[in-house]
Amino acid sequence: MGITKVHVVRHGEVDNPTGVLYGRQPGFHLTELGRAMAERVADFFDGRDIRYIVSSPLERAIETATPTAQRHGLEIHTDERIIEADNKFEGVNVNRNRLILAHPRYWAWYTNPFRPSWGEPYTEIAARFSAAIRTVLSEVPDGEAVMVSHQLPIWTLRSFVERRPLAHDPRKRECSLCSVTTLTFSDRQLIAVDYAEPARELLAQARDVTPGTSIAAENAG
Repeated sequence: MGITKVHVVRHGEVDNPTGVLYGRQPGFHLTELGRAMAERVADFFDGRDIRYIVSSPLERAIETATPTAQRHGLEIHTDERIIEADNKFEGVNVNRNRLILAHPRYWAWYTNPFRPSWGEPYTEIAARFSAAIRTVLSEVPDGEAVMVSHQLPIWTLRSFVERRPLAHDPRKRECSLCSVTTLTFSDRQLIAVDYAEPARELLAQARDVTPGTSIAAENAG
């Protein structure tokens, strides 16, 4: 019986002084604290049978994957299918003044919160991430792989595999900075989902655009 573990990692703290929803915009890198978080993730994987590493193509994800890749002597592959979700609010600071969300120019974006109408449909996020997982399972039979992605895609994937509704309250996402959501497969059959926070002791110093259940502070710029 072949056991494969796929560790899905969220990136570390991002240098985002204005507090915007950065989404897929290029040029957003890890802070010094974010790099320390990435090292904690690498510590977490020390001694494990990591054979394959794949990252979202965005800088913050690649930078988070780098310490683990270096310690295991592995190349970082990139996959567009695990990139951040598309969002019409990209570039807007939605935390500084929530009243901005009530502006009439945004009303048309709220027609269907279950899709959601302001961004990429949850079903599409789940489908593309699931396809990326299948690719990894083909690459790493009977081993372990690391995938570095972003909060909303990771939480959507977890909700999908745990058969929970994909529409949700962002404040309830259990997906902190540099957290690890581990999917364990037996011959491609999912048998367990586990969650860990290797950088937990650093979270109190961190700022996050969407903290979810984390103890990190909300980044309002």
